[in-house]
Amino acid sequence: MTKSITFGLARMHLESGERRDFLPSFVNELVRHGAQVSLEASYGSGMGFTEDDYLDLSPSIQLASHQEIYQQPYVLVLRCPSDEELKLLKPGSCLISMLHYPTRPQRVEILKSLKINAISLDSIKDGSGQRLIENLRSVAWNGLEAAFQALQRDYPDPGLEGTKRNPVQVTILGAGAVGIQAVQAASRYGDTELWQRMAKQGVPGVQVTAIEYDLTGQVKFMQELISTTDILVDSTQRPDPSRPVIPNDWISWLPEHAVIVDLSVDPYLLDDNPPVVRGIEGIPQGNLDQYVFQANDPKWDSLVPKSIPSKHRRTTVTCYSWPGVHPKACMRHYGRQLEPIMRHLCKKGFDGITLEGDYFERALYRSTLKYWLQSESTKS
Repeated sequence: MTKSITFGLARMHLESGERRDFLPSFVNELVRHGAQVSLEASYGSGMGFTEDDYLDLSPSIQLASHQEIYQQPYVLVLRCPSDEELKLLKPGSCLISMLHYPTRPQRVEILKSLKINAISLDSIKDGSGQRLIENLRSVAWNGLEAAFQALQRDYPDPGLEGTKRNPVQVTILGAGAVGIQAVQAASRYGDTELWQRMAKQGVPGVQVTAIEYDLTGQVKFMQELISTTDILVDSTQRPDPSRPVIPNDWISWLPEHAVIVDLSVDPYLLDDNPPVVRGIEGIPQGNLDQYVFQANDPKWDSLVPKSIPSKHRRTTVTCYSWPGVHPKACMRHYGRQLEPIMRHLCKKGFDGITLEGDYFERALYRSTLKYWLQSESTKS
């Protein structure tokens, strides 16, 4: 058994709407497993917790400044820190965060140059490649909840809750893990209470059409489908992220009241080789401060690169972190998934985890930057 390890839990100083910190019960589990824990001052305050809520469960917790947290041997924070914050880490320390190695090559290079022992939460997977730390249900349900709220504002007579309207037509691009969740969320308006109320009132429901990526290249079929779509959902995993699934010209086929839902949330990374563009061409990328963009929103022009066609626009809901819309539920979910993983890390320490360990230890090892780099080197 390794000696006690020390975690620094940092707050995320991103958009003001980013309120997610790990709950007091999860922090107490770290302490129970023998870890020493330092929390950044005001940790949890965005979700209504006080420092005493953490200290009452775990009196040994220390409070520290933002800079002091990043000097700890292990730093745990949900979303990846900024480049400036990464430079606060000590060489040889361990960063535990959503790092997205495959789509963030520049970040990987920074971590390598800083000699950081990284663990990427999104890379913690079982032997078949299934993610163990994910919240795909919240991605779909929160995104569709926002979409139906937007649609309700603009839906033509007799209105979304009118008993004589046609069924709402939802088209979902991509039938993978997120797409499957989106089918159920869309069929229930992203809100089970709204769904139950509408059903009792005899309001026609929702017709959901899910198509796989391969079908999106059939232009005539897509035009017919899109022209009758009220909500268009992108949940694709593209084999070539340098090419959009829906060119901007196709957006003109959508009815004026239609809503675009971005669940894939790929960024614009035009300097990458090859570049990365959004799955639906010409839409902005939102965050927890703003995730609904009307077609005439003046922010559209500043958020979409000038080289990207964006002439045709519809109301778009898009958020870099959909699960964060409901932060307490999100962090309760992540805490439950992470607890057995962190128990193994507390027991073994970063240097002690191997591929010869048990189920959770192997999953943890596969999430390390060193394992990712070794895997990539064997492909070249």
